[in-house]
Parts: sequence; structure tokens; C-alpha cells
Amino acid sequence: MLTARAFLLDMDGTLVNSDAVVERCWRRWAERNGLDPDEALKVVHGRQGYATMAALLPDRPMELNHADNRVMLAEETADLDGVVPVDGAAAFLAAIAELPHALVTSADEALAQARMGAAGLPIPVTRVTAERVGASKPDPEGFLKGAAELGFAPADCLVFEDSQAGIEAGRAAGMRVVGVGPRAAAFAPDVHVQDLTELRVEPTADGSFLLHVAASAA
Repeated sequence: MLTARAFLLDMDGTLVNSDAVVERCWRRWAERNGLDPDEALKVVHGRQGYATMAALLPDRPMELNHADNRVMLAEETADLDGVVPVDGAAAFLAAIAELPHALVTSADEALAQARMGAAGLPIPVTRVTAERVGASKPDPEGFLKGAAELGFAPADCLVFEDSQAGIEAGRAAGMRVVGVGPRAAAFAPDVHVQDLTELRVEPTADGSFLLHVAASAA
């Protein structure tokens, strides 16, 4: 059980399962650039596209990464085949609808709208998308900005993430991290769950809330 005052939610892998689209788009990019697609897919999750490209091709001019990232975002926004909600996401979002929460995602606004819509999930009113930060996860900027917009100190916030970059960003922001899904387990979040069905939210009289984690969760 964790106590907090605000939730900061990643999107891909945390609320929305978009792995099928991510794999299709990044495999094509890796092949175009002479990279092993299977190796590339090990590092694509959690970061903005240009940051992933820089990690995979460190000697490549950054302007080319930004140009490719714009193409990648357009491809991903147009390809919604296989985008589905993570188990329990709809119920979880309904449970926190009246509680302070924000979306903090490496997707841009158009991609966030498209994927949340395709998954049939309501998009949080407060959100920090790619256009609103100067640095990609694992930099903590996005989470710190989300906390500030909700009006809470970092220590009062819980981050929900699936990727190494996201978990590192949450920690760097001084926040506790709930790891969601199979990828998260390897990166030592404060709590790990297989999906959002393992969580239950209980508001308290002082305005905070308790997050109950199923006993079966890691």
C-alpha cells in the first residue's frame, strides 16, 4: 500500500498497449538504417524517437534524428492497428477521474490523442506531451512539469511507468514509481504489477489517497 496525492501516468505500455505498432515502425526504421531490428527494439521504449535514434546511431547528426522522428510520429499516428488498452486501464482511470492526475508521455499531442482514442480511454485533462519538454525521458523534466502543473511536490506524486527510461526519469524526479507490465520488473520500481487490475485506489479524508496493490503482485 502506498500513500500519495497525485498520479503521473505514462501512456504506452502503462495505459495503452501499442507494442504492435511500435515494433512495425521501428523495424522499418532500423532496416532502412542498416541496424538489427531485434537489437533496436530493446531500446526504443520510453524515450522520444529522436533520443532513441541518437542512442542507436551516436555519430549521426541530430538534425537527421529530428527529421526522422517527425516521419516516425506521423507513421505511428496513422497506424492504430493493434492498439488496445492495458488490462484494467479503463477502470483505473475511472477510479482516479476526480483525483489529481496527469499524463506524461514521450508521444506528441496528436499521437497521444490517437492512441488513447483507439484504446477507448479518456485522455487526462492535464498532460505533458513531447512538444512541452526540452529533454526526453530518462530526463525528469516531464514528470517535474506534470507535478508542478498539478500543484504538488515531487515526493507527493506516484509515477506509473513500464520502461527503463521512464522508471529512471521518475526516480530522478524524486518520485516513487509503480512499474507496470513485464518490461518494468527488471528495473526495480518501488512496486511492480503485471497490469492495472492489480491496483485499487482509496481516497482518504485528508485529500491524499491510498494505492492498494494486490498481494499477488511483485
